[in-house]
Amino acid sequence: MVPNKPPHEITRTVALVGAPTDVGAGARGASMGPEALRVADIGVALQRQGVEVIDRGNLHGPDNPWQPPVDGYRHLEAVVAWNQQVYQAVLHELHQGHLPLLLGGDHALAIGSLSAVARHCREQGRRLRVLWLDAHADFNTSALTPSGNLHGMPVACLCGFGPEALTTLSGQSPALTPESIRQIGIRSVDPGEKRFVHEQGLEVFDMRYIDEHGMRHTMERALAGVGPDVHLHVSFDIDFLDPDIAPGVGTPVPGGPTYREAQLCMEMIADTGCLASLDIMELNPAWDRRNTTAALAVDLIESLFGKSTLMRPRPIG
Repeated sequence: MVPNKPPHEITRTVALVGAPTDVGAGARGASMGPEALRVADIGVALQRQGVEVIDRGNLHGPDNPWQPPVDGYRHLEAVVAWNQQVYQAVLHELHQGHLPLLLGGDHALAIGSLSAVARHCREQGRRLRVLWLDAHADFNTSALTPSGNLHGMPVACLCGFGPEALTTLSGQSPALTPESIRQIGIRSVDPGEKRFVHEQGLEVFDMRYIDEHGMRHTMERALAGVGPDVHLHVSFDIDFLDPDIAPGVGTPVPGGPTYREAQLCMEMIADTGCLASLDIMELNPAWDRRNTTAALAVDLIESLFGKSTLMRPRPIG
């Protein structure tokens, strides 16, 4: 196991882990996301930023059975199986001292990814901060969901609200507390989910907040307290972006961040030097135009790893 060091003191090795499934989603196509990102040269882009890249290939799990919900969940058994695979793969990379980059796949897979990160942080005695970049709060439960799709429930499951097989994946429940999560770009929340988010005290910077205060202030708030003792995890759902610039998603919601707002978001995360794990989720090539959304995602990820127009000193704090 790697020593208890800040991420910037650990060799910058990124392990790509593909999870090609849409079993938790309501539309087919996110299963093609990992290959679309590879076609857009995500490995080459990371290498340009001085990062060593190891591509672990794709995980394997059950096919999408495309069945209706049972007791409020669609495809629960298959979603559990995929998340168990993701959990083991991400935990292995963390134990190797690598930065795991999960190539999704639908956002239900973040249950496995973040369960592994949460366990690793407990083992290392590190604080965890999660930035959830998404159009949706993903805080539904079986009682609240209008669809039963588990990609609308990962944050709730990670906070202990969901089926035991998912809420206990990290070895304890809950894997996360709401205090460790900052949601950014939210603009689509179901009515019952909205009340539940409020009751649980999630810190949400929705699009109205971003419109009123700007992305810079939003990110300053979301990153407050992040320092060398913090493991920073980014869970990046591509539908975070406005569909005018990122059409290749299964659940587009108008009114998302612009290209420049998204770039500023990524650059400010990079400035912390604390990024230690990452998900890229819900890229759906079936809805894309000539892989432009995948190319945009790779461009933003390159900024997340340090690409900038000019040489900039890292802020001290």
